[in-house]
Amino acid sequence: MTLLLLPLSFPLFFLAYILYQKLRFKLPPGPRPWPIVGNLYDVKPVRFRCYAEWAQQYGPIISVWFGSTLNVVISNSELAKEVLKEKDQQMADRHRSRSAAKFSREGQDLIWADYGPHYVKVRKVCTLELFSPKRLEALRPIREDEVTAMVESIFKDCTHPDKIGKSLLVKSYLGAVAFNNITRLAFGKRFVNSEGVIDEQGKEFKAIVANGLKLGGSLAMAEHIPWLRWFFPLEEEAFAKHGERRDRLTRAIMEEHTAARLKTGGTKQHFVDALLTLQKQYDLSDDTVIGLLWDMITAGMDTTAISVEWAMAELIKNPRVQEKAQQELDTVIGYERVLIEPDFSNLPYLQSVAKEALRLHPPTPLMLPHKANTNVKVGGYDIPKGSNVHVNVWAVARDPPHGKTRWSLDLSGSLKRMWI
Repeated sequence: MTLLLLPLSFPLFFLAYILYQKLRFKLPPGPRPWPIVGNLYDVKPVRFRCYAEWAQQYGPIISVWFGSTLNVVISNSELAKEVLKEKDQQMADRHRSRSAAKFSREGQDLIWADYGPHYVKVRKVCTLELFSPKRLEALRPIREDEVTAMVESIFKDCTHPDKIGKSLLVKSYLGAVAFNNITRLAFGKRFVNSEGVIDEQGKEFKAIVANGLKLGGSLAMAEHIPWLRWFFPLEEEAFAKHGERRDRLTRAIMEEHTAARLKTGGTKQHFVDALLTLQKQYDLSDDTVIGLLWDMITAGMDTTAISVEWAMAELIKNPRVQEKAQQELDTVIGYERVLIEPDFSNLPYLQSVAKEALRLHPPTPLMLPHKANTNVKVGGYDIPKGSNVHVNVWAVARDPPHGKTRWSLDLSGSLKRMWI
């Protein structure tokens, strides 16, 4: 009899918990949650669009339940400012999914770290050491070299007799330049040769990145209903195997750099060399060094390629804007040399094009999830401690007064948006 009653206890417990939360706190409105699963079955595959639709129905701040976990979604600029600026310390912790917790060693990196001494330390390392103006300038030749290699590759394919008059897949070129750029900046290694052939270590690296995105991007039931994890032991095994595979490759590269540094007695500007040199000074564990390297890789690879691809697509859709951008390049750069990074400050129209593309197509539409470390009020509603907070950047960029707009740029660089 007890075993028969056990399945009934789960929905009753869930309903009691939701009722307790609603009676104790003034929670934001949102779709009605189902017992046990919450709104998991209501969420559409493209989450940021689904949340934007719910915001139209319930308002700019909504409650979405994943199992018994409350997720608060912000969809306008005023509330986003309140979350990210005015009350940022109360919501500065991170919600770590099982995959993020495993891969970051429970927040031993930067992006998945809770606010505290560790976060302050690694952020200081990034601000003062890794991304200092001096180091970024020293690494500029790598970035420019990879962009030049991409342009040469496109020109070569466009002029090849077998490809004349045929379309090119821009995504493949952007993916290659992003891959080569981030591996050279992080590890000082180019895994792809001039003929486009990738070596064995590079193949392993790409496979690890792809598998990490696959494992981290899923919305599994067991993620939000803990007792279901007993029925899916293979997921935990997959996380562990991926973490071991990633760490094995990274440690091998770190050992190569350590051996080279001991042999030559000098250090290079690449991030792995910088972190190994700074490890004792800042008391960084190996897990933190590995975590920081992979933070840069995951944040700097796909996001760059996706953003540029969207910008190119919007330029094709808007030939007048494309023509104006080309005119500015012809005027400022001319035909005798190639574009270099210091030229950007003299290209206000192109800057506006890039910013507008990022507004229309943010590479991380929901940002990384924040977590309330105390009870806090936002927009007149309560956000209980432990709740996850998401800022829907995609919806914020389309919310008046920003509005859902089309391209309308002028050569002065000012952005004149037209309502549609």
